[in-house]
Amino acid sequence: MDALQRLLDIEELRNLKARYFRCMDTKDWDGLTAVFAPDAVFDLREVYSVRNPRTGVWDPPYGGDDVVFRGRDKLMKMIRDSVQYRTTIHHGHMGEIEITGPNSARGIWAMADIVLSVPGDDDPIDMRGSGHYHDTYVRLPQGWAIESTRITRLILDR
Repeated sequence: MDALQRLLDIEELRNLKARYFRCMDTKDWDGLTAVFAPDAVFDLREVYSVRNPRTGVWDPPYGGDDVVFRGRDKLMKMIRDSVQYRTTIHHGHMGEIEITGPNSARGIWAMADIVLSVPGDDDPIDMRGSGHYHDTYVRLPQGWAIESTRITRLILDR
């Protein structure tokens, strides 16, 4: 792969991840659906766990396979059910993107997020956190898409 194509691909991947964050927060479900590959995987096993820097213990322990969502339809249902009626703010920063093949890439994004319940929420959840998204990407006929994503936390205030 030549250097110019590599840089063009990296820029397309930066825009893809930016669309993910914007569409999540604006509740643009069609736009959000379009950023994922049909067989995408969203792994939330570590999303609520934070490692104690003194003991090395993860608190709480990681979740199980029931919080790994496979397939675009299942992961979109999970996202909608989680944030549709909540105010969310997601920021992604400092993307480390590696092109791993002509149609594959991976990236790590520093992130900060805020999820706020609104009056009348049946299951109020207010949280602020920071950590990283760990993504893999695949090039489809219509362009790059998120193939898998996993969230890890450095801090979480609930």
